[in-house]
Amino acid sequence: MMDETKGLRLEDFAGRAYDKLRYGDTDRQGHVNNAVFATFMETGRVELIYSPQDPLLDEGYPFVLAKLDIDYVAEVLWPGTVEIGTRVTRVGRSSVTMQQAVFQAGRLCASAETVVVHFDQATRKSHAFSQVQRAKLEAWILTP
Repeated sequence: MMDETKGLRLEDFAGRAYDKLRYGDTDRQGHVNNAVFATFMETGRVELIYSPQDPLLDEGYPFVLAKLDIDYVAEVLWPGTVEIGTRVTRVGRSSVTMQQAVFQAGRLCASAETVVVHFDQATRKSHAFSQVQRAKLEAWILTP
């Protein structure tokens, strides 16, 4: 995935979010710990999927994380903020594949492939998207 992400910019993403860095995010090397990047990716996904202005999900049908594959490109340093870009790359029957990226001061620091599954809390199984949900997800596909 590294070669295809080298030229990524925040503008390449339909969803954009940010996180404030906390001192507790750092490790003994003085940079933000690699485990915190999963939280950055979560922030990006959640702000896109659970937007109060344009809700995607119905009550009882959340998303569950099926895959998170992170490529670390550059260190993130405290203090400051990071910006997170999220875009849909594929919509399946009940799953969505997303590309995500973390930037600090405009510099790409990490990219990820994320897969989430639309989930029925009652049956504990995947649940197919409605046509309305599929249309919203497909609208978040941006090509650079």
